[in-house]
Amino acid sequence: MLKQRIITALILLPIALCGFFLLEGSGFALFIGLVVTLGAWEWARLAGFSSQLPRMAYAAVVAVLLFLMYILPDIAPWVLGAAVLWWALATFLVLTYPRTSGQWSSVACKLVIGLLILLPAWQGLVEIKRYPLGNELILAVMVLVWGADIGAYFSGRAFGKRKLAPAVSPGKSWEGVYGGLGLTLLITLVVGVVRGWSVKEIFLALLGTAIVVFISVVGDLTESMFKRQAGVKDSSNLLPGHGGVLDRIDSLTAALPIFAVLLWMIAS
Repeated sequence: MLKQRIITALILLPIALCGFFLLEGSGFALFIGLVVTLGAWEWARLAGFSSQLPRMAYAAVVAVLLFLMYILPDIAPWVLGAAVLWWALATFLVLTYPRTSGQWSSVACKLVIGLLILLPAWQGLVEIKRYPLGNELILAVMVLVWGADIGAYFSGRAFGKRKLAPAVSPGKSWEGVYGGLGLTLLITLVVGVVRGWSVKEIFLALLGTAIVVFISVVGDLTESMFKRQAGVKDSSNLLPGHGGVLDRIDSLTAALPIFAVLLWMIAS
């Protein structure tokens, strides 16, 4: 398993880095669209489709919607606004699972939720890329998500006692969340000091970091919740040793649109 994970990572990492940081414009949108479309194919399985035809049909619908979003950029605020509402609701659903699972257990409802997760993630990343420092901002949100994961892992192992959402992901603890948050806040503070940010800028950056890290945890837990409901361990086996695409981007699907919204708020 470890050998598989390493080989897969060595193959995919350069592809991902080139796609995220070297591509621009339509090429970037198409690359991210491919990743999201693969995620849609996986999501259809979590929604209840076991055969390939409906899963491919759902992925095709998502691909068409992504194309429409690309040629109609004025709808971006509506897409990202929908993401804010969805992730607020997802927080409630995760904390109340399985008591409220009956409210979203139908296939139709889960397919709509898939759109609320996948489409804004694409939109958020495309919007971030359009900033003059787009690559640096994309790297920043990735560092926040990865930093939160790393901090949560070590803090959870060392101090984890209080379960975060035991019905969804028994291994996660509140102490892990605090450790991940602490590490990302420290990273943000160091970057702010080194770059000479004002006190106000550092405060806003720390506040934004806390929001993005919290919502990234919700993104991770949300996919875990749907996988548990579907009775599967991984979203697919597309990535040997790593599970599926959704298993690798679950936190980012939540963090990216929220990060984009926060950038808009700061810039306005």
